[in-house]
Amino acid sequence: MKNNPNISIVVPVYNSEKTLVELFTRIDKVFYDLNKTYQLILVDDGSKDNSWNEIEKLKNNYSEKILAVRFGKNYGQHNAILCGFNYCTGDCVITLDDDLQHPPEEITKLYSKYAETNADVVYAIPIDKKHSVIRNAGSNFVKKTSEFSSKTNIGGSSYRFLKREIVLEIKNNQNHNFLYLDAIINHLTFNIEHIKVEHHARKSGKSGYTIFKLISLYLNILINYSATPLKLMTYTGLLSALLTFLIGLRFIFRKVMYNVPLGYTSLIVSILFSTGLILFCLGIIGQYLYKLYQLQNQKPSFFIKQILK
Repeated sequence: MKNNPNISIVVPVYNSEKTLVELFTRIDKVFYDLNKTYQLILVDDGSKDNSWNEIEKLKNNYSEKILAVRFGKNYGQHNAILCGFNYCTGDCVITLDDDLQHPPEEITKLYSKYAETNADVVYAIPIDKKHSVIRNAGSNFVKKTSEFSSKTNIGGSSYRFLKREIVLEIKNNQNHNFLYLDAIINHLTFNIEHIKVEHHARKSGKSGYTIFKLISLYLNILINYSATPLKLMTYTGLLSALLTFLIGLRFIFRKVMYNVPLGYTSLIVSILFSTGLILFCLGIIGQYLYKLYQLQNQKPSFFIKQILK
């Protein structure tokens, strides 16, 4: 492998045996046209198909251009990218998915935007996402509720161009209970640009993000990188207190003016409402305490089973 390539490319791999060869071929052609050297880092995130065998074949045929890492289990896309950062030697880094939905040919646009603006990070934002309705809706929900997105008005994307300084900062601070790169990037810099790129449908297989995984991902993002649940809890508590106060005044007024006895139903409803609200708030606080407990445990972000340098 070349000691100092111009650009390192990190690709998390999960069940993509049918796309890896084409992915490498297209990346290789892009850099040949750019007249730039590159380093391709493939991180197998616990694939259940023959992805690792395909990676080994590519490594054997193009050993100078490829570094391969194999996890012992599935740790998630962002942890796989973080692992790849540890082996980057290029002046800049590109992160790219393995399913060819992000065309490698758009790397040219990313590099041109970086050369033009000298941005710390350039995001490739799809013109028209070819994801499911649920996944698109979830992405929009995260953008609207996450503090890091609202500050820059730029949503995250797994197709990124990063300066080496940003990658080094992320790599040197790995004390994360739940890693979400876009939030960390926005914490490090606001010198962020974006370009519009094509987004294609998957050529084969299904996305590793099931509905339940997506819901879990969105909840983790909200709790780990946003105070939105706590703010919601505060506002809900204030609104509940105001409504309860007004209802209480109404019953007192009726009691004083009309001598109407306080009803059993109203009493039970108010108790159940306030109890449910308290339990809901305690549940949110419990989630934050659980995340703090996990952070204190300092569990490793991933375990490398095999590496091919």
